[in-house]
Amino acid sequence: YYEMIDTLALLHSYDPDALGLEKHGKPGNYCERQISRWTQQYRLSELQEIPEMDKLIEWLTKTIPEQKSFGIVHGDYRLDNMIFAHDEPKVIAVLDWELSTLGDPIADFAYWLMAYEMEPEGRSGLKGVDLAGLGIPSREEAIARYCEKSGMAELPPMDWYLAYNLFRIAAILQGIQKRVVDGTANSAAAAEMSDRVTPLAQAGWQVAQRAGA
Repeated sequence: YYEMIDTLALLHSYDPDALGLEKHGKPGNYCERQISRWTQQYRLSELQEIPEMDKLIEWLTKTIPEQKSFGIVHGDYRLDNMIFAHDEPKVIAVLDWELSTLGDPIADFAYWLMAYEMEPEGRSGLKGVDLAGLGIPSREEAIARYCEKSGMAELPPMDWYLAYNLFRIAAILQGIQKRVVDGTANSAAAAEMSDRVTPLAQAGWQVAQRAGA
């Protein structure tokens, strides 16, 4: 887990211009662009009213924080998208760059932190598991590690970014659910993912309330 955090902090330390990636994303507030984009996508694929999603969209739109930093954002950084060395806890590859762009590194780290808000369900969720017994750092320890490795004195309140990421994933999965209904995505995995839209929206609103919504 510390290796995952260290690798992400390293990614965020790179200068996009120095790597020839200055055109990999648009300037401006990353979260504002993302909320607008995924709200549009969600409305186009909406199949039923989810009150928590509506409230979440309204609150996020009105409370977008000032972007403090700018860098390479992976967009889907999680345990499932990494390859580790077979004989040591070392990340040797990060996969699935489909959602990568230039934007707010804090939002990218918050996406990884979502694991602490989500049920295990056979994936990378950590909610309710015995972190200490498994040797997994606590949420607070993970944040402290990222601050240390990124050189940041402290992070802004993370609950806004967590709520934003739960909204974002719910919107993405709503699109998958629409394709399942339309018959253009008929795998069992797609159907299973689409069933998570409402729980994710509800979890996002709970975190938003924790942040003062």
